[in-house]
Amino acid sequence: MGNNSYQNPPAFHSDDIEPSAPEKATFHIIPVPWETSVSYGGGTADGPNAILHSSVQLEHYLDGSFPGDAGIYTADAVDCQGEATEVLARIQAATSKSLELGKCPILLGGEHAMTLGPVKACLEQGIPFGIVQFDAHADLRYAYQGNLYSHASVMERCTDLGVPLHQIGVRALCKEEADRRSERGVTFLDAADLYWKGYPEQLLPDDFPEHVFITFDVDGLDPSIMPSTGTPVPGGLNWYQAIDGLERALKGRKLIGADFVELAPQPGQHAPDFLVANLIYKFMEIAQRQGCL
Repeated sequence: MGNNSYQNPPAFHSDDIEPSAPEKATFHIIPVPWETSVSYGGGTADGPNAILHSSVQLEHYLDGSFPGDAGIYTADAVDCQGEATEVLARIQAATSKSLELGKCPILLGGEHAMTLGPVKACLEQGIPFGIVQFDAHADLRYAYQGNLYSHASVMERCTDLGVPLHQIGVRALCKEEADRRSERGVTFLDAADLYWKGYPEQLLPDDFPEHVFITFDVDGLDPSIMPSTGTPVPGGLNWYQAIDGLERALKGRKLIGADFVELAPQPGQHAPDFLVANLIYKFMEIAQRQGCL
């Protein structure tokens, strides 16, 4: 772990909400402090602890309800030492423990390469599901700098497994990725279209699975509100576009799990860390209010 100020983190939102036992909590927070293939700015290994530290500044009451009363359990951080395949197997196992208890895992990244772990765990459940990806990048390269398990290839690996994918907010992709979208039937609402046209009434295609896994790369947000990420691309989502997108992605669906990745905290900048903690707590509120759990 890089930044000593992020050591010994509290449980998520534990200032106001007594941590629940795993079998009693609706939400399982799983920290994944992994950083192995970042290609520009670094620091994602400190992301989970920064989110946990920031979470104790949240208000218990949110938009007319108390989302934390559904129960929040914070697991020990996944051991992220070793080869990528070993780390991914541990992430998968940690997610599987949550799913086997019938709970909703929310993983805290760490770099986006980690998403392959929970996706494999969800596949083990035998329930058809699709991935809804909020991101500045498509992450559909076959490999990046020779690494099949790069953050830039994680959605390629997930679609290798036959999981349907819908992307929101992308504004930086290569020709290979554009072609891959067409080849694999990836649907999308890119950032420019979202800015000029807004969200469609129905965000996901008619044939998209009922169960969804949400992966939220924080570089999907605009750098004006999210500078603390490895590749801050201009033209991203603002706060209310992000919330609206999550609302629409979960409408009429069942949530199987989620991750929030690529926070790279910067010394002296607490606002981005607190933003991600807020986003996760709001996500819990949306999932409960919409009956997605």
